[in-house]
Amino acid sequence: MSSTTAGVFFTACEHHLLSPARGRGRGMTMQPGAWMKEFPGAITVCDAKGIILEMNDRACETFARDGGRDLVGSSVFDCHPEPAKSKLRRVLDDRSTNCYTTEKNGVKKLIYQAPWYEEGQYMGLVELAIELPPEVPNFIR
Repeated sequence: MSSTTAGVFFTACEHHLLSPARGRGRGMTMQPGAWMKEFPGAITVCDAKGIILEMNDRACETFARDGGRDLVGSSVFDCHPEPAKSKLRRVLDDRSTNCYTTEKNGVKKLIYQAPWYEEGQYMGLVELAIELPPEVPNFIR
């Protein structure tokens, strides 16, 4: 992941969680965004126009038949049929969050799409696709 995109996920927490002064992470070093590469859920990042900027390993595996890592630089709209394409356009334009579940070939996934920002400026959308077990407990707290 690029340092720009990685910063979206990491800079808010890096000093708090990894600072030896906080009593955590003593001697631990981590490149910003390193955790995303092998994260077990698919992470796809696009800019405000829908151009794919980053994909982690799982996203590349998930979309291997469509081009995998070669999708970086292409439009997310080319990867989605209607009505998903129109919904995605609204999410990008409105800078809103979209969350839903899917099931394909018996595999359930949670899809979470949310805007990302750099120094307060809207930059685009992050999509997380996480496989769910057959039964997900729901705890009311």
